[in-house]
Parts: sequence; C-alpha cells; structure tokens
Amino acid sequence: MNNNLKLRSWLLFFMIVFSVTIIVPSFYKGVPEWWKKYLAPKGLQLGLDLQGGMHLVLRADLDKALKNSLELASADLKDRLSEKNISAVQMESPDPSQVMLTLPNTGATETVKQVVKDDFPNLDIKVEAEAGSFPRITLKLKLEEAERIRTTAVAQSLEIIRNRIDQFGVAEPVIVRQGDNEIVVQLPGVKDPERAIDLIGKTAQLEFKMVAEDDSLDLPKLIAQVVADGKWKEGDSLRQLNLALQAQLPKGTEISFERRVDAQTKKESKIPLLLESRVMMTGEMVKNAQMRIGGDFNEPYVGLDLTGRGGKIFGEVTEKNVGKRFAIILDEVVRSAPVIREKILGGSAQISGRFTPEEATDLAIVLRAGALPAPVQIIQNMTVGASLGQDAIDQSVNAGLVGAVLVLVFIAVYYRLSGVIADVSLALNILFLVAGLAIFGATLTLPGVAGIILSIGMGVDANVLIYERMREEFDLGKSVRSGIEAGFDNAFLSIVDSQLTTLITSLALFLFGTGPIKGFAVTLSLGVVFNLVAALFCSRVALDWLATGRKVRKLTFMLFIKKPKIDFMGIRKIGFVVSGSLTLLGLFAFVQIMRGNANIGVDFSGGSLLQYKAEKSFELEPVRTALKKGNLEADLQHVTSEHRLIVKIKKTEDTVGHLSDKVNASLASVPGNKFTLESQSEIGSSISKTLRNQAIFATAISLVGIILYLGIRFDLNFAVAAAVASFHDVLAVLGVLWLMDVEITLLILTALLTLAGYSLNDTVVIFDRIRENIAKHGAESNMAQIINISTNEVLARTLIISLATFMSLTALYFFGGAVIHDFSLALVLGMVVGTYSSIFVASPLLTLKKRKSVHE
Repeated sequence: MNNNLKLRSWLLFFMIVFSVTIIVPSFYKGVPEWWKKYLAPKGLQLGLDLQGGMHLVLRADLDKALKNSLELASADLKDRLSEKNISAVQMESPDPSQVMLTLPNTGATETVKQVVKDDFPNLDIKVEAEAGSFPRITLKLKLEEAERIRTTAVAQSLEIIRNRIDQFGVAEPVIVRQGDNEIVVQLPGVKDPERAIDLIGKTAQLEFKMVAEDDSLDLPKLIAQVVADGKWKEGDSLRQLNLALQAQLPKGTEISFERRVDAQTKKESKIPLLLESRVMMTGEMVKNAQMRIGGDFNEPYVGLDLTGRGGKIFGEVTEKNVGKRFAIILDEVVRSAPVIREKILGGSAQISGRFTPEEATDLAIVLRAGALPAPVQIIQNMTVGASLGQDAIDQSVNAGLVGAVLVLVFIAVYYRLSGVIADVSLALNILFLVAGLAIFGATLTLPGVAGIILSIGMGVDANVLIYERMREEFDLGKSVRSGIEAGFDNAFLSIVDSQLTTLITSLALFLFGTGPIKGFAVTLSLGVVFNLVAALFCSRVALDWLATGRKVRKLTFMLFIKKPKIDFMGIRKIGFVVSGSLTLLGLFAFVQIMRGNANIGVDFSGGSLLQYKAEKSFELEPVRTALKKGNLEADLQHVTSEHRLIVKIKKTEDTVGHLSDKVNASLASVPGNKFTLESQSEIGSSISKTLRNQAIFATAISLVGIILYLGIRFDLNFAVAAAVASFHDVLAVLGVLWLMDVEITLLILTALLTLAGYSLNDTVVIFDRIRENIAKHGAESNMAQIINISTNEVLARTLIISLATFMSLTALYFFGGAVIHDFSLALVLGMVVGTYSSIFVASPLLTLKKRKSVHE
C-alpha cells in the first residue's frame, strides 16, 4: 500500500470516528457533560413535526404601538395642564395618528405650547384658534420619534416574550425576529399550547386607578343605550365607549369593566365600573411579582413588590383615599378593586380575583417580564402533539429502513462487490450528513427527510455513474486498477455538474424560501456536499485498496441491457405532443390554483387544519352532523387505518381564529367516541400569501441560477433545455395532482422542488455524455444521432437509478403514514416524469436549435 493511499485511509478513518463522536449525544443522553459541551454543543435537533411542539408567527401591531405612545403622551399632557388649571377635553380624531384636544379659551394656547416645548419634545403641536369657537390643538408624534418606536417595539417585544417563555420553563425555545414586524416562536415539547399562547400574547399593561363612586349613574342602562344607538358593541374598544358617553359621565371619569368569576359555576362576567381617568401608578413601578396563596378563602393571588418610587406613591395614594376602592387594571380589564382600609407602607400590593394557580403564575410572569410595547397578533399557529410527532418519526424511520434495505440489496446484487462498497459509501454519506446537521445545530423536519431521500438517490447515482464508466473501461480490456482510475476520471465532471446544479437549487431555496422549504434546503445542501465526499473519496479509497497488490483480479457487474440502439429521436414528435399536453394541463392547473379553484391547503389559503385521533373506528356522517350543529363548514378526511380525522376549515382572515375550541366542542358531542387533538395548523391569510409568494420566488431564482451555471459549463442551449425540462416536470406533476384533487400544501411544494432536483440530476448526466460525444464525433455531426448514441450509452444507468429511486419512494408511499402520503405520491409521479423528460424533453430540445442553424 503506497503512502498516498495510507494517508487517505487514515483520513477516512478519522472522518468516521469524528462523525460518530458528534452524533452520539443526539441519540444517547448518558454521555458526560464535557462531551456534549465540546464535541457536540448543539446536537441534532428534531423539528416540531417530528418531536411535537408549537410553531407561532406573531405580528407586532406597530400602528397600535404608535397610537399607545401618543395617547399616553396626551394623557400626561392633560394632567400637566390640569395642574395649571387648564381643562383640556379630548375629541374624536378622524386620523388615528393624531390626538385632538379642545381648550377653554385662547389665552391657554401659549401655555400649552410652552408645556409641550419644555416637557414633550417628541410631540408636534398644531394650534387652531378661530373666532367664536374653542381653541383646538392637534398632537402628533414627530417623525423621528415614530421611527424610533417602530424600530424598537419589535425588539422589545422579542426580549419580553423570551423572558416570559424562559420563566414558563420550555426547554430550548427558538425566538427570532422575521422581517420588519414579525416574531417566530418555536416551543418544542410544550405540554399546554393554549396556556403558552395566552402567556405570550398578553400585552400586560398594568395601571392603578381610583374607583369614582357615583350612585346617581346607572351604568348598565347607559351602556345599553349606546349599544342600541349603534355607537358601540361588545368587543369594541373601551376608548370608543367612553367617547360615546363623554357628555354623560362626570368630568375626569371613564367606564371600565371588572372581571368576576363565580366560585361555584366558574362562569365569567364583566361588571361596569366608573373609574377616575387619572393613572395613579403603572406597571413600571412593579419590581417583582409572585403567585401566592392566602386571603379569606386561601386562594391564589399575585403579590406585587413595588420599586422605591412605586412604594412611596402607593403609600401616599392609600393614605389619601382610605375607604375608597382602588382598581388594579390589566390590559384594560379591572382584575380587582379592593377597598383601601388604611395607609399601606412597605412597598407591596396584591392582585386577587378568583385565579387558578396557573392563571396567577402566568400573570406574575408577564408582570415580572414587563408589558409588551405593542399588541401581538398570531398570524400562524402550528401545534403538533408529542404522540403524533413520535408516530411521524416511527413511520418515517420504518419507511426509510424498508426503502434503504431494498436499494442496498439491489445495488449489492447488481454490482456485487462494488455494490457492497457503494452501500458502505451511502451509509457513510448518511453518517456525515447527520453529523453535519448536528454540528450546525440544524433542525431535521419532514421536508428535511425528503432532502435526505433525494441525497441518497443522488449518492446512488454518483456511484452508478462511476461503475458504468468502469464497465466501459473493462469492456476495452483494461485492468482493475486502470479501469477504476479511468472510471472515476470519466465520471468526475458528470457527478460534479449534477451535484452542483442541485446545490444551486437548494441554496436559492434556503435564501429565499421559508419554513419547511428551508429545512429541505439545508439537508439537501449538506447531502450534495457529502455525496461528493462519499462517492469521489470514500468509494475511491475502498476500490483503490482492493486494486492494490491485486487483491481482486476482476470486478464483474450484472447487465440489464447490452448495448441498446433505440431510436429515441425518431419518436420525439410524439414526446413533444405528450409533453405539450402535460405542460398545458400544468399551466391550467397553476392558474386554477392561483384563482383558488383547487384543493388548496391552509398553508396557502389561510384557515385551520386540525388532526384528531379517535379511540375507535368511526363514521364521517355523525362527525359532519356535529360540526354543522356548531355552525362549522369543514372538509373532512377519514384515515381509516389509523382512526384519525383531519378537519380543514378555510377562512381568509388576517389573523388566526382559534377555531380548534369550537371544533373540540362539536366533536365532544359525537356519541360513542372520543376525539383527541393531535395537531393543529392555523394560518392567517396574510402569512399564507407570503408563504406562497416566497415559494414561487425561490423556485424562479433557482431556475435562473441553473440557467447561468449550465450556460457557463455547457452553452446557453443546454441551459435553457435543462430549465425548460425542469419547468415541464413541475407543471406536469402539478397538473396530475390537480386532476387527482390532491391538497396543495407546502409539503407538496417541497415534493415538486425535490423532483425538479431529481430531473436536473438526470438531465445533466445525459448532457455531459452528449457534450463528450460532440467532442468525439465533431461539432458538425448530426445532433439527433449524437443524442441517440449518448442516451443509449447512459440508458442502463438511467434504468438502475429509476428502479432504485422507485423502490425507496414506494416504501415511503406505503409505510410513511398519512402525514406524508400525498408528499410521497408526488415524489413517485415526479420520478416517472423526471426520467421521461430527461430522454424525451430535454435532449430533443437541443435538436431544435441545430435544425435552425442548418436551415439558415
């Protein structure tokens, strides 16, 4: 064994040991802490679709943040003016970015201007004083202040949400900013999704105000009259209610509602209270908050520890208002309004209100972490139960094992000893890929599993390319060593070209895609890199070792077809007709999908997708009846083999509607069965549109990248032909799926991208052989004949790869479970169409340009 081979063997040994060392902590938790810290700091992370958990996309309401800041500033201004005996009355403004106040006389305008200039430098003020009317001032945030609030509001919200979740106790949460005003929150393994959503979404604006005692007012009657007049309704803002009642309420007062919970029935009610408008204290004066047990009924309450300034103010307020009620208001709802019995010193207070321990704990968390500077709306909510995640893992692993065994046995039988080496190379490819995911802390998702499947297929293809080239060299009578060297040399460019075109696609998807598409792109990118390592380095080391010292005197392979001479170009017109029909079908399907005339998943339409597990078998009719009684229009799917029910409700709302509660209530009325919610996906229409547009954009960018690369490596004709073939494949499969009424989801889109990569890989291999034969036979040779020769020369390789890929995808289709059933169906269709297009679409397109040149 020469020194070069020894060095390469030791390097391969080190790579294997290092990879095993990296991935052990991801599968065995009993390793020492130093191992995890220094050798695998992040480890392999499973996506929420595999381990269960919650994925939320939150949108901060920046306009509301600006409005809140302006209203707080105007309230402070009114208080400052009140100290100077100037009464300012707020009027309803047609522009939400402005606040309008009226003054008692023109003499007060100069004072107002000076107060704003001295104490409110972030406000722009405009004064209108017309004869015969009260002076009016308009307040507006300065542009630089508005921009500062927009910039910092999301960052502040992100940190506050992170603090809340850290105290909630979720292990390894992911909380990142996305775009200008969105926050992505991933909570793996969360046990109580509804509680987590409530905790994250609370604005937690805490205020303390005095209750204004006025027995002469009948608040329920006043509110009923406003409702009858159409000026306010349940669910509208309190500000709108108070503006409608402004003339009927005592000066400096406002209406709020106190939340009360019946101790026996647990029924919640809201009682109107008249409060003084002046804010005595805010949540900024709270230093700490804890859930405690006590009181007359030994119930949970929230104990507050105030700051030094807060304690002083609290003492002064309680001293001056003994015998009066003091309202504690959280997010515009009065949580408690106790009577002040005596002056309270010591800087502590409490919030009571019939809390459960969990409610009191969560309220304490949000008060400790601080108030959100702006309300956040949930525009996407995907929750997967731990049991469903484990099912997905089990089914994916089973399908993967069945497919892998079929492929490995087939390759070993067909290529014999060399096939065994190829199998070892594939195993090392997967080992290196998993280690790479662990090193980078990447998250493995179901679309990521698709990327691994495609990587394995391309790994098989790389080895098959080498072996078929070696077969050609052995047929010429070369020795084992010479055949191996020539086989690797001749296959090198084809392997690199096919892998790099796929890498370009995956990089474009990673940079411009989102969600599942990124997970697919990460695994595919790493798979491409390690395919090159496994095929060109690992397999070469093993084969060189066999050839050294004549350990093996001959390498033999099976052969399906011996030197075929099929006239593919002779039937290209039929192929063009078939392909044209499939393309037209795909274009029509695409238009229909964009118009909404298709079975579009909630990923792209907005709405809710809920999956339930039933205790025993059931019929759909009672379920459909129960949902109709609950006024729910839903598409239902019954997975009979797994006793699962899939409920799809499309709603084009901007934010999610928490429809799962209504569906749960309806399903609870189905007699003789119990349905357990396993997963839910709620997507607002705004983000569904974003997902769709980004997916289309990422696909377009990847095609442009491929055209540029192939245009440089080959020429523009080859590049355009490859791009057209890939575009044809995606449209053809999309059209067939539309005809079959398959639901179009992000997972289906990932499958279409997978087949585009597969088709590209196949096309580039044929193109490489065409280019080689053009150089061999001369540029003036008949293009159709060269294409026929080239296609026949790689036909054995095409059939072997198609058969191996078909085995693995069929296993995924039959054993992968309901979650990826449609996904695997799309892949199977794509494999068939991709193989067809490489022969009957991409290559024949090259003859069109040639004919034009001859004609000219």
